[in-house]
This record gives sequence, structure tokens and C-alpha cells, in this order.
Amino acid sequence: MEIPLDLARTLAAVIDEGTFDAAARRLRLTPSAVSQRVKSLEQQLGRVLVVRSKPARATAAGAAVVRLARQLTLLEQDALAGFGLDAASDLPVSIPLAVNADSLGTWFLPALARVAERHAVVFDLHRDDQDFTASLLESGTVMGAVTSQATPVAGCLVRPLGVMRYDAVATPRYVARWLPDGPTPEALAQAPRVDFDRRDDLQAEYLGELGVDVEHPARHFVPASNDFATAIKLGLGWGMLPGFQSATELERGELERLGGRPVDVPLYWQQWNLGSPLLDAIAEGITAEARTALG
Repeated sequence: MEIPLDLARTLAAVIDEGTFDAAARRLRLTPSAVSQRVKSLEQQLGRVLVVRSKPARATAAGAAVVRLARQLTLLEQDALAGFGLDAASDLPVSIPLAVNADSLGTWFLPALARVAERHAVVFDLHRDDQDFTASLLESGTVMGAVTSQATPVAGCLVRPLGVMRYDAVATPRYVARWLPDGPTPEALAQAPRVDFDRRDDLQAEYLGELGVDVEHPARHFVPASNDFATAIKLGLGWGMLPGFQSATELERGELERLGGRPVDVPLYWQQWNLGSPLLDAIAEGITAEARTALG
């Protein structure tokens, strides 16, 4: 059984764009032609490949085909570059990557900017918690990911990036109101905190170390890295911030550490094991930036 590559790329376009109509515009085909191509591929493989919802979602079988299409596009781009044919100047290759919010909001984008200066590439970034980005590699959604998972995903390479250290911080005014006797378990059990979202466990880990019921304190949910830091700096609650987002305010006395052990989050870069010069260049840029930023 063979997978027709033009049909696989059509399926990838549907998943990337989210609808058959949007994929048709990208491929310069009619929606009917796109639908017929996907249906033909499903018939040839004997599998349902896409859930026709909004947005369209790949089934498990469809994800494998989409991953193949993306790998072939990347390898084709590398081959053309090897021939000295910079076809990417007309249509840069799109590289989907996954990254956690704090890295995206601090050190990650400068690395990509330097890569984009040297290569004809555009990035399709997927933001998720570092504990969950590896699943996007497994599904074939992305080609590389910043993750807390040290064990390589099947078919991937892994390299360490460094450690993001988080300290519990709050404004002096907040501390005076909610923690006048310090961050005692009793006080923290009542003091509002700021969580990124319901999967953010950094504050819960800090509270757990102090023996506090992690589900009890009132919580603000602020699901954007810079806005999360701003909420803490405005006194909405206490929270765990990396040095990137708190060093200046700590030095000025606008924030203060609550004490207790900081939470260290080791980060790793994982990418598909394709032997792709472009993907390797991206990895080298990200790793170099992480060494400077994370230590």
C-alpha cells in the first residue's frame, strides 16, 4: 500500500487550516476538489482520516499521514537548499513548534528571529504547558517542542536546554494584607493566588511543600505569560515567577520573595529525528539561546 503524496499534503492542509474551504484557498483548488482528494485517500487507505468538525481534526490514522506530509515537505526543502535552489524565497517552509508560555514570553522568540534571518522559514507556534508539549510531537502536530520530558518521544531526538527557576513572589502591599506574619501555612490557606490555568501546578507544588491544601486558596486564572506576571505585580495574588519576569521588580522593592524553596523546571528540546539541516539549525539556535538565558 502506498500513500499518494499529493493527497497526503491535501489532508495536511485541511488540518493546518481547520476547514476544507480554507485548505482549498491555500491550495488554489475548489472545496469540492479538496473533499474529493481526502475522500479518495480515505478509500485507498481504508481508514477515516479526518473528523469533519470545525475545526477539522485528524484521527489517529490521519495524524500519521499528516506527519508524513510534513516530514516530506521539510526534507524536500532541505534537498532544494542542497541544490542551491532557494525556492523557499517564494514560499518559505512552515515549521510547527510547541513551547511553554513562559519560554515563549521571555527567551524563545529571539532564537527564532535569528534563525529566520538566515533561513526562509515561517513558524507555526503551539503554546501549551511544558508537561504537555511532548504529546504534540507524538501526534505529529509539531516537529519540535520545548518540554519538561527528558525521555525522547518515539522517533525524536532530545537535548537539554537548562532550568527555569521560579520563586514565590508578591507585592509588599499584598504581603501586608494577606501575609502579615509571613507565608505561614495558615495564611497561605486563605491568601488568593494567581494560576496560569487549571493545569498550572507550580503554585500547587510550592503550597504542597508547606503542607497547605492546594485546592483551598482562592485562585485567579490568567492564561497569558505576561498578563500572569502583571496580575501578580498589580497585587491580585501571589504566584511563581521566573527571574526574567521578576528580577527588576525585586530589585526595586516592588515585589518581594515569600521565601521557601524555589521550584526548578528542567527544560528539554525534542525534535523529529529526520537528519534535516533546517530543523537542526533551529535546534542549534534554540539551544544556544537557552544556554545564555537559562544557564
